[in-house]
Amino acid sequence: MTTETRINDRIRVPEVRLVGPNGEQVGIVRIEDALRLAQEAELDLVEVAAQARPPVCKLMDYGKFKYESAQKARESRRNQQLTVIKEQKLRPKIDTHDYETKKKNVVRFLEGGNKVKVTIMFRGREQSRPELGYRLLQRLAKDVEELGIVEAAPKQDGRNMTMVIAPTKKPVKRPSSATASDTDVDVEVEAGDVQAADVQTEPTA
Repeated sequence: MTTETRINDRIRVPEVRLVGPNGEQVGIVRIEDALRLAQEAELDLVEVAAQARPPVCKLMDYGKFKYESAQKARESRRNQQLTVIKEQKLRPKIDTHDYETKKKNVVRFLEGGNKVKVTIMFRGREQSRPELGYRLLQRLAKDVEELGIVEAAPKQDGRNMTMVIAPTKKPVKRPSSATASDTDVDVEVEAGDVQAADVQTEPTA
């Protein structure tokens, strides 16, 4: 079996359902008549639905069609954006200074067009106070609401509570020298595929 598009005399069936160059339905015609119409119009007879009975063929400039399809595919790949998920970890009893630092990281990630997974890490007796983490996540979401929206609401996951914030604005270009000061987990998503890209881990106080 082949997936190659059949055109003109490569189409070896007694009759086809013919579609005109402007999409008009011509109807079922003998292959000889379809080829004659294509020749008279200086176009190609292109099989567009081989599995149909009879196969559907269209009159078109096949060379131009292939060129335009390739151009569209290249443009689509060029415009395809990578979605990156950064992770920012916090403690439920974080002090004001550390909170402001973590918030700045989240702001920077969102301005860069990245999603942010915010993780609250509970230790020891803190696990009995999940409301502390929930309130902290709500506070953070409120503080960055001009840049991002909550895509995944706070959810308890073992000793952690997580929330995902998605950016609402286009990325802001920043100097390439900028570096993350906390744990960043990047996940690149393109054309439906998910692949772990880069994991940088630094000690968390």
